Amino acid sequence: MIPFRSQPSTPRLREGYALLHQHDPEPAGLNRLLEACGDSPRSNDRWKRVLARSAWHLVVLDPGGRLVGFVRATSDQALNANLWDLVADPADPCRDEVIGALVQAALARLRRELSGCSISLSAPPEALNALSRAGFVVDPGGIRAMGLDLRSQVDG
Repeated sequence: MIPFRSQPSTPRLREGYALLHQHDPEPAGLNRLLEACGDSPRSNDRWKRVLARSAWHLVVLDPGGRLVGFVRATSDQALNANLWDLVADPADPCRDEVIGALVQAALARLRRELSGCSISLSAPPEALNALSRAGFVVDPGGIRAMGLDLRSQVDG
């Protein structure tokens, strides 16, 4: 995917929802969200390391204060930025809006702080519309990325 053609306006979350920067979510809430999205949970220690090694993260809370969206970024501060764990609760009625808000806020922050970096991410299928609206192109010129899931090889 290649980002940053023309940028649409930032999607607004419904009243009561909050997009927060550097709000430290509880590992239990993060694991609940990952599991709801079909991903594997992580240990508290692993979450602590992951968050400490990230440049920043964003969360979305619903009107009841429950975590319903998350994304985090890492970067070498020179050429590359990576978005990880882009997830939104599939049971939340505003899931598409949550994903859209996370994508737009993450890209705006990367553009502001790391404008020269290329961006890579692994995204669930439900994020493709939001990413396309943000200017990403899926498999430009037939180029595809590959990844290796090390979780089955590493305890964690």
